[in-house]
This record gives sequence, C-alpha cells and structure tokens, in this order.
Amino acid sequence: MASLNKVLLIGNLTRDPEIRCTPGGMSICAIGMATNRKYTTSKGEEKDETCFVDINVWGKQAESCSKYLKKGAPVFIEGRLKFEQWNDRETDRKRNRLSVTAERVQFLSQSGRGSDYGNSPPEYSSSESTEKSGYSNQGSPSPDHEPPPFPTDNEGNNKSNLISENSEKVQNDAIDDIPF
Repeated sequence: MASLNKVLLIGNLTRDPEIRCTPGGMSICAIGMATNRKYTTSKGEEKDETCFVDINVWGKQAESCSKYLKKGAPVFIEGRLKFEQWNDRETDRKRNRLSVTAERVQFLSQSGRGSDYGNSPPEYSSSESTEKSGYSNQGSPSPDHEPPPFPTDNEGNNKSNLISENSEKVQNDAIDDIPF
C-alpha cells in the first residue's frame, strides 16, 4: 500500500521561536505559523481564512531558526504531519493534536532579496543536519558514509555532462515550438 506524508507551507511566524534541548543535547525549536487563504463565496463575497500550525524543528535547523527568526518572519516549511496524543495532567482527559515536524526550513524575506531578519542565515535540510549531528528524525543515528559517485557511461565519462547537453537540447527544441 502506497503512503505519503508531506507538507509544504509558506506563512509568517505567530510568535518568537522557543528553543529547548533534549537530555541527549539535541536542539528542538517550536515555532507557530499562520497561513492565509483568500476565496470568494458563491454569493461573490471575498473571505479570508487563516490556518495556525505548530511546527517542531530539530538539530542545526532549530538553532538557526532560534537565532535568525522572530515573530512575523516569512518562512517556507517542508515537513511531515505528526499526530500527538497525551493525557491532560489536570483533568486526566485524553488530548491530541496534529503538528508538523520540519524537514527543511527556508527563511524568506518580504522584499524577495536577502533577509530582513539579521544576517543571511544558512539553509539546512534534515539530511544536512543528520550528517552533521549523527541524528535522524526517526531517532536512530545515521551511519557516516560518502554519497554514491555520479553515474558514468560505458567509457567512464561522467553522465552529468551528457544530461546537461541533453537538457539544453530539449530546452532549445521547446523554445522553437512556441507559436509566436
């Protein structure tokens, strides 16, 4: 059975990031985000809908978010949904919520150029922070290994050159097909 759990969000932070550490020393940054949607009703009225999302960021990304982001900052989040359940300590009632575990955080700027929130921050993906920290979001350490070499053709030539040449040819052919 096929399965996919992928979330892509662009929005603004609703509060300053809150960073904490696990007993093992891993950084976790909790951020709140709001995304907006505009739509028109069947009666022609324009409506706004806001969705508030809780996001957890791990490792180096968490440290960067804490350092460079603040309330109101625009961000792009790529991650996965996580369903959390617990018993309320005061009422002993079962509670639950959906949150997002970020796998990639990209800091956006309101002007489209650079960052309006201090120095331009680095961008991390979960694979980069996993390699640097030895931690993966699944909770098991990742092995230290080199990425596989780029494929070669039968003569031992790097296929990246062949791919580049072919994509340029396809692009040029596509431009020739434009009817104006």
